[in-house]
Amino acid sequence: MSNKSKTTFSVAVALAGAVASVSFAIPASADDIKQVRCYGVAKAGENGCASAAANHSCAGETTTNYNGEDWKLVPAGTCTTMGGKDQPFKGTGMISH
Repeated sequence: MSNKSKTTFSVAVALAGAVASVSFAIPASADDIKQVRCYGVAKAGENGCASAAANHSCAGETTTNYNGEDWKLVPAGTCTTMGGKDQPFKGTGMISH
């Protein structure tokens, strides 16, 4: 094997190793990230299914922004930082941004 071939092979092996390590650090899809219900953070028309107060029965039917009885799925650990709660509540949530 020539020096040029050895160098090309070494670069290819190093690049393959770098790509492999990056692919393990990034989740394969959004489905790999745990999602939880967060109440009080959904904008009108962006809620998950069914209101806790039975005001509607399915996704996208809320007419109020940040209603505490409506939820949407958010990544685990982000609900309270967004101004929401993990349980339904009366009133509206307070969005921190």
